Amino acid sequence: MSGTLLAPGDFWVASGHHFCDLDERGRLVPTPDLWRLFLARPELLPPPEACAAERALHARLLADPLAPASAEGLADPDAAENWRLFLTFRDRVAAHATLEEAWCALYREGVSGIPPLLLQMLTHLVVRAALQGVTDPIALRAGECLFRPQRVAITPSGTLLADQEVVEARAAAADLGPLGRLLSEAGAAPREVELDVIGEGNAHLYWARSDAHDFALDIAEGRAGAAALCRVLEALLAHLLDLSVSIRHVPLIEDKAWSWHIGLDAEAMRIANALWEGRRVSQAELARILWLGILEVADQARVLPRLRGRPIYLVLAMDAAQVVRMKPQNLVMGLPLA
Repeated sequence: MSGTLLAPGDFWVASGHHFCDLDERGRLVPTPDLWRLFLARPELLPPPEACAAERALHARLLADPLAPASAEGLADPDAAENWRLFLTFRDRVAAHATLEEAWCALYREGVSGIPPLLLQMLTHLVVRAALQGVTDPIALRAGECLFRPQRVAITPSGTLLADQEVVEARAAAADLGPLGRLLSEAGAAPREVELDVIGEGNAHLYWARSDAHDFALDIAEGRAGAAALCRVLEALLAHLLDLSVSIRHVPLIEDKAWSWHIGLDAEAMRIANALWEGRRVSQAELARILWLGILEVADQARVLPRLRGRPIYLVLAMDAAQVVRMKPQNLVMGLPLA
């Protein structure tokens, strides 16, 4: 991956990637300690008032995270439901040799009933593995968009993405700075949030702050963030599908024979589908489109015959609340592969 090369360091330690082994292809093999990290989540830690059966279940799984287990007999129905959901997730993931295989299988087979938090944690790990060895902090910051919702601020000088959770926490704490009115919740009283926009001058600071998710990213045309998003998506497809692709950012789609597109989030898919079908799309909806890309597969033999030689368009958009909730599974599952 190209970009400003700095001394490489570890990043996203909170993902738990240190609790995984690697197979010969660099894919993640979970260890018992990774499952213990999941078991340490507040949703699964038995509270002081938990029944003896729940405490025993938690202790048994800490000792052997893959032991056969059931939520039957727990006194608290909410706790029982949490455990049922977790155990279903655990068993579906453990049925595969690597986390990458499990991630693809989950989205291929359907994720209904799996808590979004668990999917986010798994995606965090998969993206971390895909970006192993990347030394461009701007690309790593772009990678955060694949598993953390982003608040959008469109200014005359840029299209800024900032971590939604960080923005809300800073705004609630009245941590003032220059971007708050643009990044605070729609309809809220004007507040300012101090965030740095990552660039060549401060990118070296990313290594110490990667788990804070407190850099904003500019993905406007011609900016490093727009190109970095291309590199991140290329790396994800290479890692998950052994697929070599090239992606470039473009300002608009002018292809009269537009054949295939992938929305990188639900809003982008809705808008792109409407445009492709010739339905009316309002200017307000078009203004939600933040980033467009063209993807080309290196080995055209892997593409459906009718689409060989044709570009694949990628679309990223924000919703009405000016939030981007990227769905990397749309890219992986939406490619027209033979």
